[in-house]
Amino acid sequence: MSRHHLVLALFALLLPLVKAFADSEVIVVGGWRPIENIGDPHVKEIAEFAVSEYNQSQKKNLVFQSVVRGETQVVAGVKYRLVISVKEDDSFENYEAVVWEKRWMKFRKLISFDEVNN
Repeated sequence: MSRHHLVLALFALLLPLVKAFADSEVIVVGGWRPIENIGDPHVKEIAEFAVSEYNQSQKKNLVFQSVVRGETQVVAGVKYRLVISVKEDDSFENYEAVVWEKRWMKFRKLISFDEVNN
């Protein structure tokens, strides 16, 4: 088989693989990506963790209501940036929480938790 035919044969074999990668979802390391399913139980668990950690550190009594929106960032693990609706006394407020998780190590850390100005 000539070199030209060998290159064409390899191209024909690799083309479906290239197409599969092009059609698949690409994860960009370091870039923030919207969370498509904010109702995912794991996302809710991360949000509840954030509220609990904030309550503990600040001696507050915020009550988790829902995840409004969120994004993830692939780092050494995953960072979650979530806007969380909470009940505070008799009013509802939104907070932005950033949580870093290394799921395989069972590690979570609240990075920030700040009130969102509406």
